[in-house]
Amino acid sequence: MHPILFTFGSFSLYTYGLFLALGFMAAVWFSKRNARFYDIKPDDISDLFFVVLVCGILGARLLYVVINFADFRSSPMDMVKIWNGGLVFFGGFMGAVAGSAVLLRIKKLPFFTTADAISPGVALGHAFGRLGCLFAGCCYGRQCDLPFAVKFTHPDSLAPLHIYLHPTQVYMAASNLFLFFLLVWIQKHKRFHGMVFLSYVMLYSVFRFIIEFFRGDFRGDFFFSFLSMSQGIGILVFITALALMVKQAKAANADR
Repeated sequence: MHPILFTFGSFSLYTYGLFLALGFMAAVWFSKRNARFYDIKPDDISDLFFVVLVCGILGARLLYVVINFADFRSSPMDMVKIWNGGLVFFGGFMGAVAGSAVLLRIKKLPFFTTADAISPGVALGHAFGRLGCLFAGCCYGRQCDLPFAVKFTHPDSLAPLHIYLHPTQVYMAASNLFLFFLLVWIQKHKRFHGMVFLSYVMLYSVFRFIIEFFRGDFRGDFFFSFLSMSQGIGILVFITALALMVKQAKAANADR
C-alpha cells in the first residue's frame, strides 16, 4: 500500500492522517445535517466534535501505547507519532465519551439525545479512518490464501511484507459503512432516547469481536491468548450498553 501519499521537500503527506481527516470531516458534515432532526444547533455539534477529536485521539493513542508499551521503551518519542498509525478504537471511544459528557453537561444538552444525533456520522467517519489503516498497514490481518487477500510491499508499511493477509482493515471499513446505514434506519424507528447510540455501541462491539479473530497484529491479551484486549473491552462495553438499553426502554414505557 502507500503509507506516504507524496513527499514535497521535507513535507510528507501520510495517507493515514489524510483518511483520518476525511473521516472527521464526513462525521461532522453528516452529524450537522442530522442534528436538525433533534433540534440541536450545528454550532453545538462543531464544539462537540472538537472535544471528540481531541479526547478521542488521546484516549485511542494512550490505550495503544499501554498495550504495546514494549515497542516504545527504546524510543519513547514514537509515542506521539500517530501519523504512522496506532490508535485503538475503544480507547478513543472511552476518551470521547468522557470528554463529551463534560461538554454536554456544561452546555446543558441531553447526553443520549445528542449521542443519537452523532452516532451515524461517527460510524461513517470511522469507515474512512479504517481505509487509512489499510494504506498505513496497521491493524493488519492473519496470513491467509483467500482470493481477496492483500499483500503489503512498501518498506514503510506497518504490516508484514510480501505475504498474503486477511484485509481486516477492509472488513472494519465495510462493517462501519453497513452500521452507518443501519443506524440511519434505526433512527427512523427509535422508541426512546439513546436507542441509536446504544445500538451503535452494541453492534460495533459485536462486529469488532468477530473481526478480531482475523487480526494478526499484537493487541494485548485479555483472556490468555484467546481473547484480545479489544475483545475483552468490547464484551464489557456491550454488557454496559445492553443494561442501559433496557433501562432507557423501561423508562420510556413508564412515561407513556
